[in-house]
Amino acid sequence: MMNKQRPVNLNLFTIRFPRTAIVSILHRISGVLIFLSLPLLLCALQQSISSADSFAHLQASLASPLGKLLAWFILSAFLCHILAGLRHLLMDMGVGETLGIARFTATLVLVLTILSMLGLGFLLW
Repeated sequence: MMNKQRPVNLNLFTIRFPRTAIVSILHRISGVLIFLSLPLLLCALQQSISSADSFAHLQASLASPLGKLLAWFILSAFLCHILAGLRHLLMDMGVGETLGIARFTATLVLVLTILSMLGLGFLLW
């Protein structure tokens, strides 16, 4: 027998996720982005060690605005994944499992991620 009194909200744009859920979701998304960028990074590594000319070409490609944006995007995913991963590791060890501390660490991860992304963008440009 179905309960017809339960609320049903399938629109993901109207659901307000808590900060802890946002950090967890961003951790998963950044992990997927890192995984998907691995072939590109391996291709760049292979190109950088094959010859001096190919290294110079790669260096020029990364100096272009599109190359800088791509490098910033990939490095930002790494930073987000590392910070959220450290938070998850601490919670797995039993540190910060209470609701108040979990909310604080989630906010801290979001703020540190944004600040490090801005700093990284400043360094690249």
